[in-house]
Amino acid sequence: MELEILGRALSTLPADDDHPYRTGPWRPQHTERRADDLEVIGDLPADLDGVYLRNTENPAHPALEGLYHPFDGDGMIHVVGFRDRKAFYRNRFVKTDGFLAEQEAGGPLWAGIAERPQNSIRQDGWGARGRMKDASSTDVTVHRGVALTSFWQCGDLYRLDPTTLETLGKATWDGRFPSDWGVSAHPKVDVRTGELLFFNYGTDAPYLHYGVVDADDRLVHYVDIPLPGPRLPHDMAFTENYAILNDCPLFWIPEALARGKYVPRYHPDLPMRLGVIPRRGRPDQITWFDADPTYVLHWTNAYEDGDEIVLEGFHQETPEPPDDGTGPIYRRLFRSLALDRMGTHLHRWRLNLRTGSLTEERLSESVTEFGMINPHHGGVRHRYTYAATGVPGWFLFDGLVKHDVQTGAEEHYSFGEGVFGSETVMAPRTGSAAEDDGYLITITTDMNRDRSECLVFDARQPGDGPLARIGLPERVSSGTHSTWAAGSDLPGWRDADRAGDVLNL
Repeated sequence: MELEILGRALSTLPADDDHPYRTGPWRPQHTERRADDLEVIGDLPADLDGVYLRNTENPAHPALEGLYHPFDGDGMIHVVGFRDRKAFYRNRFVKTDGFLAEQEAGGPLWAGIAERPQNSIRQDGWGARGRMKDASSTDVTVHRGVALTSFWQCGDLYRLDPTTLETLGKATWDGRFPSDWGVSAHPKVDVRTGELLFFNYGTDAPYLHYGVVDADDRLVHYVDIPLPGPRLPHDMAFTENYAILNDCPLFWIPEALARGKYVPRYHPDLPMRLGVIPRRGRPDQITWFDADPTYVLHWTNAYEDGDEIVLEGFHQETPEPPDDGTGPIYRRLFRSLALDRMGTHLHRWRLNLRTGSLTEERLSESVTEFGMINPHHGGVRHRYTYAATGVPGWFLFDGLVKHDVQTGAEEHYSFGEGVFGSETVMAPRTGSAAEDDGYLITITTDMNRDRSECLVFDARQPGDGPLARIGLPERVSSGTHSTWAAGSDLPGWRDADRAGDVLNL
């Protein structure tokens, strides 16, 4: 392995830090590296061609008031590139305005998610509630050959070169980017049309907007979606002709909000509402459906089936887990991040556009979340979902599951004791035809050996274990979302003789 240090971030985290989401599997990295010719155990397939990108919450400073939330960390993107049976690695901080300002100040300037925004040192900021840092540390996707990072409570979209990870600035959409509201995590790219669909939300009416960016990176559609009050949506879905938005009954308590306090609560007496709108539709064209009360953090896909929209995602049995008064304080404080405490199960909703009726069913008894599909099936009928299993009581992934949503069959793989994975992407094999003809890719954090690996599985039979294990130069922190970009979608990917030349390695 050829290794080079690209840079280091200033960190003021305490040497004796005991926060479980800044230590152990969540220990942040502050060194940016690039590595060529990574060690491979096993065989990398010749038809695995492209890049795996993963976002990670990676704090450089402690919380302003001491109440650090795992989603407060600064965005750090990791790339593992695959070409010609070789693998390459790079990690870089997303150079957001907030990250650069705190690096210059030498400490935190904005209150975190679990803290009071009025106590921020700087009174500007981003986010649906305002006066918080846009960490751009939640999601990552690729549109028009450029990686876009985003923040879960809305902010700027930061543009990165998907191979070198250089920050290229913010998305502008020819000056039409909605900077006053920002964009939520989980904008969706339709690989058939080249469009990017997105939403944003905030505390002022109409509380939600929906928009479309075309294949030429122009904002061509942006409309109000009036809601009864401020909400906390996190994800959306789309079909060939429609976008699906949501109004879930977990949102800030209105009375507390009026006093400047942002306290989320689950309201089980209200239904979950699902809104279906033509992809370039007007606000008066949205159709709302009432479903059983729950909160859905992530949808996996949606598609059209005759008069019905079929929507799949992870239903939560207990969106607001009770505090049982036992266990460490951090385990109790962040109980709403543990998959088992929330009871997340793969679920299906059928929305009939002709009759206005809705039916729903649980698809699996397994507790899973963070599901991914073959990206070529986004918005059309799919059969397979690849999801994560969680460590009881904690926000950590200990394995993966292949769900067959047609037959109900499942195939499980456990990473092993003390080994934690990340969101697992499905990378279609070059020239593939079948939906599961490709590879699953994830990064693991191995506490036993103090190292990280990138694992590559055959998507047809992941239970057989990885085809290849790729050693990374440093242990990577646990984190949230990831994406796959095929080499054919990356500018200049085949212009160089070696993938290392494309990656500037």
